Amino acid sequence: MDDALRLGVDLGGTKTEAVVLRTRGEQEPEVLSRQRVPTDREHGYEHVLSNVAALIASVTREAGLARPPTIGVGMPGGITHRRPDGSRSELPLVKNSNTTCLNGMPFHSDLVARVGGPIAFDNDANCFALAEAAFGAGRGADVVFGVIMGTGVGGGIALTTEGKPRAWSGLQGIAGEWGHVVLEPRDGPPCYCGKRGCVETYLSGPAIERANASATGVSRELREIATREDGRATLDAVVETFGRVLATVIDVLDPSVVVLGGGVSNLDVLYQRGAEAVSRWVFNDELATPIVKHRLGDSAGVFGAAMLACGQRAD
Repeated sequence: MDDALRLGVDLGGTKTEAVVLRTRGEQEPEVLSRQRVPTDREHGYEHVLSNVAALIASVTREAGLARPPTIGVGMPGGITHRRPDGSRSELPLVKNSNTTCLNGMPFHSDLVARVGGPIAFDNDANCFALAEAAFGAGRGADVVFGVIMGTGVGGGIALTTEGKPRAWSGLQGIAGEWGHVVLEPRDGPPCYCGKRGCVETYLSGPAIERANASATGVSRELREIATREDGRATLDAVVETFGRVLATVIDVLDPSVVVLGGGVSNLDVLYQRGAEAVSRWVFNDELATPIVKHRLGDSAGVFGAAMLACGQRAD
């Protein structure tokens, strides 16, 4: 990767983070400015839009720059040109975002207009996979499947050719979206996407906490569930679902490595019994695929977003 200044924004459901980086070849990038603010999605579309534009301006100033360098934004969901009424929009509209106030809105075009320059956009999970492929646990791997298991469940794919990683979004921008594979279409928990029984409704942090509260009658955070005997049944169910669904992903994609991120990735059980569960379901006589924890922590999403400006997708 060449030496350059880049600005990345990680637009999450809870927080929005921005960073200005100086990339330095194969070395981990130098952080010149980094800030985060609440997303405040409950305040609606215009608030989120203004928040992101103001954050871009703020990190630019803090980095000592007169104007923003190349910008990449990672955010949940993808794009569509189809309006809810079925008509076509000339501008790209957000779809499938768990920050639901963005869905159906021309966020990409509106943010470009606010900032006054080009911006590359991609799914936040692709940004995670891209950063881990370049600087983290997937470095040197040809195909990285990056898993985010946190407030939601997402996945992204990064491909490395001639030493240069890039995100692979797919024709419809949904490559890697294992979190919305439907397991129980009739009786499963309702998902924000409008379906029932998506993987996200079983393996996200809030879903695991709800399942444990239903089983024990006591509300506990995920880290506490993991340490308690009465949380074992909940974790057993998590391990089984994780193994079955991730094995399906491996059957289809056969990645060089699977990198886990998000709050749920801190469960040690996923790297022990979880990997064993995957091996029981995968279409092979053994599981050769490494399943590893992220190395970049909460930097991966925003670092990957900054890297989108290196000729990545710009809708």
